[in-house]
Amino acid sequence: MTAAFKLTSLDFRGVISQRFIKNFLPLPALPKFRLGETVPDFKLPVVGQRAPLQLSSYRNKAVVVVLFTRIFTEKQYCPFCYPHILSMVETYSKFEQLGAEVLMITSTDARQSKTVQQDLGLKMPLLVDPKCGAFRRYGTGQALGAPLPAQFVVDRSGKLAFQHLFSFAHTNASPERLLWAVHNANR
Repeated sequence: MTAAFKLTSLDFRGVISQRFIKNFLPLPALPKFRLGETVPDFKLPVVGQRAPLQLSSYRNKAVVVVLFTRIFTEKQYCPFCYPHILSMVETYSKFEQLGAEVLMITSTDARQSKTVQQDLGLKMPLLVDPKCGAFRRYGTGQALGAPLPAQFVVDRSGKLAFQHLFSFAHTNASPERLLWAVHNANR
């Protein structure tokens, strides 16, 4: 059994950290951008790469799906995000066929993120944001030790084409909905 399946593990070592404490109090997800508005740039380290990745490097090149995901540690996954991550891994090639790039952002540190990437067999870049700066700039919200999940589709000109913020009714946008948004952004 891989660490990914330790979703309900009772091993909480490493869970209580500075990141956990800073993200403990609930803050609701709040839309910060309107459709068609240019989204803020970010530059974050990528697991397995020396150079950080900058969102603006995709301008005029590709539509970008930005997946903010909720992972507590390399052993503790959000029960809403874990199935979503797996479904995105399964459909990643469909995004590639549409000429889109998928960037997954986690608040885990570099060491934990490397384990997550290997364990889940991620083909998409996994960006590391342990200080949660990009999460906050994008208004994802937070609760119980980690930022909340959110998904954004950014068109080739760097403008918001789609956004989904966490709610208990709809925790994550499905891959099908994100593919639809990419298709529309490519028009």
